[in-house]
Amino acid sequence: MNTAHHHGGHQSTGRKWNRGQVVKWTIYALLLVNFFYYFFEEMYIASHTLSQGGALLDWTEELATTIDELGWFGLLFMFELETYALSDESLEKRKVRWSIHGVRLVCYLLLAHTVMARYTTVRDYEAVQQAQNITSLCQVAGQDVYFGENYRYELVSSENCAELSGDSTFYFTDPAVIMDRDAYQLERKLVWLDLNDAIMWILVVWAIELAVWLQNRNISGGRIMWLSHSAKVFYAILWAHAGFWLYQGHWVWAWDQSLWIAGFWAIERNLAEWRDEIRQGAAAPAR
Repeated sequence: MNTAHHHGGHQSTGRKWNRGQVVKWTIYALLLVNFFYYFFEEMYIASHTLSQGGALLDWTEELATTIDELGWFGLLFMFELETYALSDESLEKRKVRWSIHGVRLVCYLLLAHTVMARYTTVRDYEAVQQAQNITSLCQVAGQDVYFGENYRYELVSSENCAELSGDSTFYFTDPAVIMDRDAYQLERKLVWLDLNDAIMWILVVWAIELAVWLQNRNISGGRIMWLSHSAKVFYAILWAHAGFWLYQGHWVWAWDQSLWIAGFWAIERNLAEWRDEIRQGAAAPAR
């Protein structure tokens, strides 16, 4: 690799560069805050859905977002190193290159777990059958059963059962969680959306991987590079997901989605600067 990209040489480009770096690292810091929020939120949900115990796989399914975020942080950090922080000389060292690939492989395994966990959740929801002989929520009052609606859970008691739902059709999505028809249909939409979202993010990263692979070979144009820009279509779908979550009252999910999109746009910005340098290097007269 001949071009001097994504390293300390950028640091003299002035206030605009500094401002961009402050914004980028602020986004990364906010993502870290969100990670801890998700961890505690998923532990809260798991305390209800797995209140009667569960296998390790059950717990990893419930903590899928936490595991997912660990994988994404690893990938984001590796992309930051490869597209900005490390010099060409560092990246040409076999030890550095293989370390980056090794961490990236672990991250992809975590993301593969997320897709499988989302798929398992969808499969489980599709297999749910209507609860037999239950036509009123008050029939399960005082039995340590929670009424679930839009990822919110409330213990069913004789005092609140009539207020929680007046429906006559119910579903047990877990042994300790019951939902009425509307709540179950909404939850089905949300778990399908989670699966679709996980797949879209994988496609975004593959598009970025392709761009990094091409630019490591000093390729900054052509049809294959155009294919690497397909991430923009996937970003549009991810924004639509954020809008749906916001509509359903899950503003933290929408906020988190927005931050992750911004985080990967920062990587795209690094790539754009790198492309410019490749083109400038190609246009420069030979000495």
